[in-house]
Amino acid sequence: MLDASGHYTLTFIGANLPKFVSNNRATGTADENKAIVGGSLAHFGTYVVNEADKSFTFRVESATFPNWDNTDQKRSFVMTGDELRYLTPSATAGGTATVTWKRVKYYRRLCKL
Repeated sequence: MLDASGHYTLTFIGANLPKFVSNNRATGTADENKAIVGGSLAHFGTYVVNEADKSFTFRVESATFPNWDNTDQKRSFVMTGDELRYLTPSATAGGTATVTWKRVKYYRRLCKL
């Protein structure tokens, strides 16, 4: 989520994360914890957009990958219609990652009470 005041929060959650057999995340097995860490990422902070060079910078306040805490993460982007695409050149799990966002159109529904 990005807001007009320059704050953001991002949460990536893999589609097939395993359930904890113990039903308690504090007592997950090594394999369960590895799968969860490898399949999810969240961070929040502020952001700035540079229209001139088609980039934005996440100013990460805190992340589930603590190495990003208090860092700036600059991303070049391409906007096509309702899609914004950017590349993370050094993904937190190694390699690169391409992220695509699609603009969501909100509709208000009028209801009688």
